[in-house]
Amino acid sequence: MKDVKLAIIYYSSTGTNYKLAQTAEKAAKETGATVKLLRVAETAPQEAITQNEKWEKHHNATKDAPTVSLDDLEWADAIIFSVPTRYGNMPSQLGSFIDTTGGLWANGKLANKVVSAMTSAANPHGGQETTLLSIYKTMCHWGAIVAAPGYTDKIQFEAAGNPYGVSVSDGPENVTEIIQKAVAHQTKRTLKIASSVKKGLQ
Repeated sequence: MKDVKLAIIYYSSTGTNYKLAQTAEKAAKETGATVKLLRVAETAPQEAITQNEKWEKHHNATKDAPTVSLDDLEWADAIIFSVPTRYGNMPSQLGSFIDTTGGLWANGKLANKVVSAMTSAANPHGGQETTLLSIYKTMCHWGAIVAAPGYTDKIQFEAAGNPYGVSVSDGPENVTEIIQKAVAHQTKRTLKIASSVKKGLQ
């Protein structure tokens, strides 16, 4: 998959989705893909961040990491999102960024991007599936191609079993070895589909 340019776009308040994104980055680089690991800018007020010790610690540790831009979306052949759930939806930080993509969408610059997504929630049934579907619903408007993992590998049955994308309970420690294998499968499947799409469009 050396021909594929992958943007891994994450938002993480306490580090879980950052670790999922890092795992995807490692798997993608193993295939030879060109990879950018990019965070979604924080929009929450500092007052809210400082009220949560874990949030403040992670925010301070990663505040200088590269943030995603519209240019990154245009550059990418494939995109993997990794964000926590907020009441069964994508977090407002990602939603705010997506709200700025109208110009790219209007000019057809987001069509045929191959997209996949991962998420976390405080508990196993805390809205992970609907969060992923909220992302994919937007991708349909973009004209993107959704690359959900489904049950295309036995690791899906050993991990969380979510056919829409890897999902875990909140906490970086929950990104276990099995989950990392599931992330690697989802990442490589996304890249394989993106490579085929790119060749087909040439």
